[in-house]
Amino acid sequence: MPRTRTGSVWFGLCTSALLAVVLIIFMLQNTGSVQVAFLGMSGSLPLALALLIAAVGAAILITVVGTVRIAQLHRLSSRR
Repeated sequence: MPRTRTGSVWFGLCTSALLAVVLIIFMLQNTGSVQVAFLGMSGSLPLALALLIAAVGAAILITVVGTVRIAQLHRLSSRR
């Protein structure tokens, strides 16, 4: 059977739901408090939250770098 957009969206939603469940389980199991210091600020927060913040920050950084690269390639292909 050929792939359809609806099938792809369904697969993506199922995968996202599964990842969300795994993330929730991870966060519930890692509630211990840790000391965190960053750019002169310091404090304590749950380990799972600290790791989640770090992962989201890395994802944002990767998105920005990827967007800049795509724009660069788009400009390069427009000139040709």
